[in-house]
Amino acid sequence: MKKFLCLFLSLIFALSAYAEQLEISSKRKAFKTSGDVILVAMPLATLTGVLITKDWTGLKQAAFTTATTLGATYLLKYTVKKDRPDMSDDHSFPSAHTSIMFANAGFVQRRYGWKFGAPAYALATYVGWSRTYAKKHDWWDVVAGAAIGAGSAYIFTRPFAQKHNLSIAPVSDGEHFGVVASFTL
Repeated sequence: MKKFLCLFLSLIFALSAYAEQLEISSKRKAFKTSGDVILVAMPLATLTGVLITKDWTGLKQAAFTTATTLGATYLLKYTVKKDRPDMSDDHSFPSAHTSIMFANAGFVQRRYGWKFGAPAYALATYVGWSRTYAKKHDWWDVVAGAAIGAGSAYIFTRPFAQKHNLSIAPVSDGEHFGVVASFTL
């Protein structure tokens, strides 16, 4: 009976450890997926905003920023050949997800100001964190990707607000609140 009880308790312990590992694996996958979704959604939202405002100069600056970011990132990925923490391949350094997100955030911040840049940087930081949590990158892969992306944006992007007299202000009629924005083309 003692042997059966020990075997039973050992089996329960092993299954609970396995279930805990599955739960962690499931969480890692969920965070990885959310980072992947933001990677697509944020640049699309930025592109939509650029097109709606007909900011053709900004579109050109974003294109140069993106091309430089992708070129530098993939040149390093295929030159350095660092293994990923999950050992899935040897293209860990630098993080392309992070470089793309920080290029986008840097572009948004430089072109349209901190009102839009701060949330963009917060999302970019989340994506970088999700890549390390999902075991796709080490922290230095993410830091290098962030530096490449933000650096590219700072090289190619010039402020929109100064050139176009951008003004954003809160408004209220005493009962309702809102935000008004105006600019000249």
